Amino acid sequence: MTPVQQQSLPILLSGQDLLGQAKTGSGKTAAFAIGIINKLETHRRQVQALVLCPTRELADQVSNEIRRLARTIPNTKILTLCGGKPIARQTASLESAPHIVIGTPGRILKHLSKGSLNLQQVSTFVLDEADRMLDMGFLGDIMLIKDSLPGKRQTVLFSATYAEEIVNISSAVQHSPVKIQIEKSHHIKEIKQTFY
Repeated sequence: MTPVQQQSLPILLSGQDLLGQAKTGSGKTAAFAIGIINKLETHRRQVQALVLCPTRELADQVSNEIRRLARTIPNTKILTLCGGKPIARQTASLESAPHIVIGTPGRILKHLSKGSLNLQQVSTFVLDEADRMLDMGFLGDIMLIKDSLPGKRQTVLFSATYAEEIVNISSAVQHSPVKIQIEKSHHIKEIKQTFY
């Protein structure tokens, strides 16, 4: 296991709220996915987990990772709801209530306003890369989505930084979260980026 998985899995499996600081590529997706999958009740045709991501690309990556981890559990339904894809097709997919929904704040809100998405049975709410969501101006959307969730739930918030805004959103959406902080696993100078 990666350090973030070693530190967060016991907390996630116990059902406590988690406020984690970890960089992209640290293995946090597998950690919260295992936490979600462990609690999943596939016989219940209701949305049981919601994962919010700042971008469609990240939502697709998270969705693929959760699908990979859940592939041995029969009848697990996972749905990605992001902009840039036909909303009618997504609405049709929501009619047969998925267990796990991964999406971007704007598209999740659109489905909530249409009444096609019901989050009243969500037991796990994940904010992935929360600092990027705040940088992109999604705070209001996040708070509206939070209001559609049951009060009793596990809320997991991962961020690359512990800025004041992250502490503020944590206090608004979480209940006594356990905090973990993973030191950088690599230096930025060790990463070579190439753009085509």
